[in-house]
Amino acid sequence: MELIYVIIGIVALLIGVVAGKFIFAKNTQKQVEEAEAQAQSIIKEAGIRAETIRKEKELEAKEKFVQLKADHDRDVMERNRKISESENRARQKEQSINQKEANLDKQIKENEAIKENLNRQIEVVNLKRTELEKHQEEHIRRLEKIAGLSAEEAKNQLVESLKQEAQTRALVLQQEIIEDAKLKAGKEARKIVIQTIQRTAAEQTIENTVTVFNLESDEIKGQIIGREGRNIRAIEAATGVDLIVDDTPEAILLSSFDPLRREVARLSLQRLVADGRIHPARIEEVVEKTRKQLEEQVMEIGERTVIELGIHGMHKELIRMVGRMRFRSSYGQNLLMHSRETANLCAIMASELGLNPKLAKRAGLLHDIGKVPDEETELSHALLGAKLAEKYGENPAVVNAIGAHHDEMEMQYVISPIVQACDAISGARPGARREIMQQYLQRIKDLESLAMGYPGVEKAYAIQAGRELRVIVEAEKVTDAESDKLSFEMAQKIQTEMVYPGQIKVTVIREKRAVNVAR
Repeated sequence: MELIYVIIGIVALLIGVVAGKFIFAKNTQKQVEEAEAQAQSIIKEAGIRAETIRKEKELEAKEKFVQLKADHDRDVMERNRKISESENRARQKEQSINQKEANLDKQIKENEAIKENLNRQIEVVNLKRTELEKHQEEHIRRLEKIAGLSAEEAKNQLVESLKQEAQTRALVLQQEIIEDAKLKAGKEARKIVIQTIQRTAAEQTIENTVTVFNLESDEIKGQIIGREGRNIRAIEAATGVDLIVDDTPEAILLSSFDPLRREVARLSLQRLVADGRIHPARIEEVVEKTRKQLEEQVMEIGERTVIELGIHGMHKELIRMVGRMRFRSSYGQNLLMHSRETANLCAIMASELGLNPKLAKRAGLLHDIGKVPDEETELSHALLGAKLAEKYGENPAVVNAIGAHHDEMEMQYVISPIVQACDAISGARPGARREIMQQYLQRIKDLESLAMGYPGVEKAYAIQAGRELRVIVEAEKVTDAESDKLSFEMAQKIQTEMVYPGQIKVTVIREKRAVNVAR
């Protein structure tokens, strides 16, 4: 930098000299001297600035050096600190290991002492055992001398006689039990189940996830949507239901998996359309009023249900949950109808078995309350229902029946298997629940594949919605006797390997055709 300023000064001096010469040619000597003085002033100023810059750079270099030295000292101190900490941890580990070694040596010595003590005790026991065996052998020899038989022979004779007697009595009892069971058990079981089903009839409704709201004209759709969609967004936010406005004439679709929310949205829309005033503030007011009225309706449905079933003394919260079942479905089967049907089945079956029908009916009605909780939890609906029933003071037998109807709790009362059986009867009988199309097609396919797996089968058809399986066999490979056996084996395999509602009839067709052609 100093060299630059010196060069600048020299250049300025040369410029001054040249200028002086030029001025000298035209002007006076005085002007030349002024130019030289100005050049000298410029050179002097350049030197001063160069010296100042040099001193500033030296100060900056010193500051940088001090900063680097401080950083280096700080790094050294940090490394020393980490090394010190590592040494402390190593010393602590070493002390801990030494302590453990001392404890282990102490424990080994104690174990050796215990082992020596045990060995002495074992020796004493062995001596006593040897003496006892000698006394026993002497006692047996005396008995054999008196009886004239050896101990082994006497034991074999006694065991053989007891074995023959036990087998005879067991066969007699087994035959009696089997005959009695064949005469009574099957007949009574079928009678109870058939009478129970025949005496109970329940309405079956299929709940969907979409409700259709009919309109008088398509002009109302614009009012429901509102300017820039404000009204429809307000309705969806207030009800939690999706409104689908499409080209369907005079209709709007309400979509939600919660039937209670869909009902609130449907009633709210009905009131808003009838009133004609549709705006966000009005929508929130109407939805809130509708929700309160629906809660009252839910309570009324629950009270009417328990009155019709003759159930008394039930907690208000449980009655409200029973009412909420009206707006829930399980596999397409209305939950309230299913619970009422199960309650009636339980009461009839309990009466036939000589049990308390009112208690069984109560358990049957409440067995699915875990499906309509106010707050969702991670518990299964059976365990949650048992917890709610216990919370609101239900009988322990009812609580156990609710929790055990899916084998998630141990059955401790007689009505528990009754509730489980009636729940299965109500849900599994044909027509009670909607079947998913994919499951239905898969069941049909599995039936036909099962039949085609047997040798000699030519064709297999599942007909009558899977209620009957018709199997056509080749007459040359399967005889009449074998076709009977084939039908029985297929029915047994279907019964053990497949899950299906109702029953499946297996028909094996064997046809012998004699064909000739006249030419």
